[in-house]
Amino acid sequence: MRLYPETGPYDHGMLDVGDGNRVSWETCGNPQGKPAVVLHGGPGSGRSAAFRRYFDPAVYRIVLFDQRGCGRSTPHASAHDTDMSVNTTAHTLADLELLREHLGIERWLVWGVSWGSALGLRYAQTHPDVVTELVLTAVATGSNPEVALLTRGLGQLFPAAFEEFRALLPEDERDGDLAAAYNRLLESPDRAVRERAARAWTDWETAIASRPPRSVPRYEDPVFRMGFARTVTHYWGNDHFLGEGNDEGVVLRDVHLPAGVPGTLVQGSLDPGNLLGIVWRLHHAWPGSELLIADEVGHDAGAPGMTELLVAATDRYGRGER
Repeated sequence: MRLYPETGPYDHGMLDVGDGNRVSWETCGNPQGKPAVVLHGGPGSGRSAAFRRYFDPAVYRIVLFDQRGCGRSTPHASAHDTDMSVNTTAHTLADLELLREHLGIERWLVWGVSWGSALGLRYAQTHPDVVTELVLTAVATGSNPEVALLTRGLGQLFPAAFEEFRALLPEDERDGDLAAAYNRLLESPDRAVRERAARAWTDWETAIASRPPRSVPRYEDPVFRMGFARTVTHYWGNDHFLGEGNDEGVVLRDVHLPAGVPGTLVQGSLDPGNLLGIVWRLHHAWPGSELLIADEVGHDAGAPGMTELLVAATDRYGRGER
């Protein structure tokens, strides 16, 4: 896999973004380099040191941060008394702008994975003047059909795991919005209910992620597991807080808005999201975008084939090429 060597941050901090939240951030690479911000997935996964390696540290000033409620940001979503009403897409977009201004950055490349790709697209649609390029992988747009596919549609491919996933829910909720139903369990005052729901949710995510299913070490951390499941279901059960029209896809609908912003979409050929054809529709509706496919790869930015394409994209943009 063609990745740059590991590099540590040269600066870091906690940014007060309001509502009692403080966002953890770090900067790596060249302090005078081309600015780039990394948007992690989930929502609620938190940043990974591995993301630094997709950028040439001699060329880029790499900014990573944990979105509200996850990673080192505070308060953490795993704590039952954390107020999730102030953790929405609009809040995260505002946090991005506060962080950009705090770091004195005028414009930056936006790199996003999974949910981070949806967030990056929405950021470019609402703040096109501060985005130089987009590099997006394991592409998602946060539409309701995508949530329905991942929580219900894939049940046809994984029937045994799906029955276990549904079994934890009350019978009258098993045929409805499964993300919203799980979020209700994860907001229960009963800790045991919350813990069973978090485990069942991550078991389902593990079942659909790869073949054969691979254990995910971070899901064995009860703090991560609770915060992640609570945040994902909070977003998925509320239209990703994208507003009216998300049954058709707000991000896809507005893909024309960042006019003139070039982008690279790197997608695995076996990514389950491909069943809806959204990444192809996104590419064809977005002038200036390119779509690169990694064969025999699923929803995994770190897989062989994906890493080479992602590094090639940041290298090219780092040289000023479009």
